[in-house]
Amino acid sequence: MLGKLCAKLKETSMQLNYKQIGQGPNVILIHGLFGSLENLNVIAKPLSEHFCVTNVDLRNHGLSPHSDEMDYTAMANDVVDLMTALNIQKAHLVGHSMGGKVAMQIALSHTDLVDKLVVLDIAPVSYPARHTQILEALNAVKNADISDRKQADLVMQPYIEELGVRQFLLKSLYKNNDGHFVWRFNLPVLDDKYSTIIANINANNSCLCETLFIKGNDSDYILTEHREAINALFKNVSAKIIHGAGHWLHAQKPQAVNKAINDFLTAV
Repeated sequence: MLGKLCAKLKETSMQLNYKQIGQGPNVILIHGLFGSLENLNVIAKPLSEHFCVTNVDLRNHGLSPHSDEMDYTAMANDVVDLMTALNIQKAHLVGHSMGGKVAMQIALSHTDLVDKLVVLDIAPVSYPARHTQILEALNAVKNADISDRKQADLVMQPYIEELGVRQFLLKSLYKNNDGHFVWRFNLPVLDDKYSTIIANINANNSCLCETLFIKGNDSDYILTEHREAINALFKNVSAKIIHGAGHWLHAQKPQAVNKAINDFLTAV
């Protein structure tokens, strides 16, 4: 079975790494920049009680292959090809941050494949650069002689004050076959294509699918001025605010976020 799946994936495009759990209607989870499918396990496990959850690593992240191409059309097509390979004809999509933009891109470009859409703390707009210090920290670790994660954390501290952010990034640091600590994500490409990642999605039409935007109350990723852009693209939209949470709302308030997602996906 796995051999057949791999062969099918190679015929289409990039063979994304994924984990699948649960039974029921299909839900696809899509993580954000510098992350991996592991970040959304906190959503995947509760959802798997009612759904078949496919949690993916996007290209240049986690255990998925690396590529010099890094834009929303390519990332969306990767997920669509995975759906084809897994014989998923239609699915609910849940995406966080960059993954939310990928989910929106799929909903706009492949409307027939999407049942309901959940977007976690991101809007269909271009953003100013806000990861400069993170990129500097990641490159500093790459260029240093690191022997363990504690040393990597010390290297990053001058660039990133928040312990939680450093801990999140360090989840993607691993020891390769040569015994060197390296980043799982494709740092050179993410750095080079950063302007494309913070740019808007390719929106040439609108989507009629039921759509829920979930915003962390303390986050500035979804603002009042983004309402017009959201309503222009998504005609059947609702919103939920998670109090006491910022951009990492699913990590900060997992129960509230999971309830909002489950209530929305199970509503008739």
